[in-house]
Amino acid sequence: MGKRRFNTTGVCAPAYDYMVDISGRVDAVRKMVDAGEYFAINRPRQYGKTTLLSALARGISQNYICARVSFEGLGDESFENAAVFCDALMSKIRMALKRSPAGYEPAYADSWMDSSVSDFKRLGEHITKMCQGKKVVLLIDEVDKTSDNRVFIHFIGLLRDKFLSRKEGLDDTFQSVILASVYDIRNLKVKLISEGVYSASERQGRPLNSPWNIAAPFLMDMSFHPNDIAGMLNEYEADHATGMDVARVSDAIYEYTGGYPFLVSQICQILDEDSALLHDWTPRGARNAAKVLLNQVNTELGANTLFDDISKTLESHHDIYEIIYDILILGKHWNYILSNPTIQRAAMFGIIKNRDGAAIVSNRIFEIYITDYFSSKDSQNRSRGHITGYREDIIHNGRFDMECCLRKFAGLFREIYSENKRTFIEEHGRMLFLVYLKPLINGAGFYHIESQLTDQRRMDLVVDYGLDQFIIELKLWYGESAHEKAYEQLAGYLRSKNVTEGYLMTYDFRKDKKSDIRAEWIEWNGARIFDVTL
Repeated sequence: MGKRRFNTTGVCAPAYDYMVDISGRVDAVRKMVDAGEYFAINRPRQYGKTTLLSALARGISQNYICARVSFEGLGDESFENAAVFCDALMSKIRMALKRSPAGYEPAYADSWMDSSVSDFKRLGEHITKMCQGKKVVLLIDEVDKTSDNRVFIHFIGLLRDKFLSRKEGLDDTFQSVILASVYDIRNLKVKLISEGVYSASERQGRPLNSPWNIAAPFLMDMSFHPNDIAGMLNEYEADHATGMDVARVSDAIYEYTGGYPFLVSQICQILDEDSALLHDWTPRGARNAAKVLLNQVNTELGANTLFDDISKTLESHHDIYEIIYDILILGKHWNYILSNPTIQRAAMFGIIKNRDGAAIVSNRIFEIYITDYFSSKDSQNRSRGHITGYREDIIHNGRFDMECCLRKFAGLFREIYSENKRTFIEEHGRMLFLVYLKPLINGAGFYHIESQLTDQRRMDLVVDYGLDQFIIELKLWYGESAHEKAYEQLAGYLRSKNVTEGYLMTYDFRKDKKSDIRAEWIEWNGARIFDVTL
């Protein structure tokens, strides 16, 4: 066995890859298999579904006949009709059993192929014969990889009927069936109707009851928590003796990734393999690895597929776009209620998660990417206009001058935007600053919005550039007392970050305001704040 590495390109295996210990999760799933449950693992892309199925198959193969198949690459032609689908499924099961390291009887594997099976009635009879007196577990990965799943709906309807008959002692069928996908299988019929797969005449009177309504709930948290990450890093440290503070590095990786499995592995892979970072296993190194990851979005590395999926989701689901813009840019509160179909879809795609009943963006890396996506969209929208800054005015000897940046933005803002655009500015003024800031820090830094602190009256923005970090609060003007409260809020936030210097920029839309821009340093409760009102 060669040197283990962090894997971001497929299923993880402990013999080859550094990986989080998921044995507890596998044991929990095995209990569901032992109980004869049928269920679906619906999680976002690159969230560890395939790795969990692989580990489960290894763990149960001595007690069950385990057929682990995938619809990845199966092709739409396999779903043309029942006969073609049945043949493809039987072939997949036969091949899975033949290749299984458990060494199942070759004759049993071969007997899964039956040329007389040409419809679902015969397939049901064949499954009965193949499962009689045996405990067979069927695992199907990537079940939403086809564009027209009507045939598959009939198949899982067959599995449901046989499951119910088994409970009454009237049939033999699979011990357990596990389906893994992004889309919730229970809502697959609704998805097909909404996408126009069913024609108007087909939809007429068509019931929306789920073909998978016998499924047990699968509520497992598959994200990686700091202690999970620490266990993986302890294995790495035992091999490489970097001297890292495992707890601090694990916390830093979690801070950027929110425990999203692919992003955790990607950050670790960059720290391990990117020579520019010199194996900087520190919180600073984790931050720099996040910057490298975000700069790799348009490369051939693995990160781009995940971010591409986010972009495509925002482009094709206008309702999700609007909610994420509300949450991230406008600071509006959305309750995390899965009965709201837009919230449900955004969570299904992994873009949002639940925090104390509120919907927030899932992790800091997504916040940075989506904010950058929104600012790019806004800068392309000429009807909104944007303000351009010049790097040579603001960056000197590799250091970013935030005071100069804010002064220049305030001057250009006051010069370009007039009262007749007031309504737009009140809603989107903060985005104008992000659009202004983005090209100034590109390549050497990034910014993120502290979404857990964002509300309609304030936005907390953290800008990293080189070794420097700047904390900026953006607010609308609501009077002198509210402005003093903003000082206190910012000072408290600075203390929580163990820094003493921050920036406050306030948009003032009073008709009777003074025409000059206020820009000055003030001292407030132990903090030094650069206060700009424009």
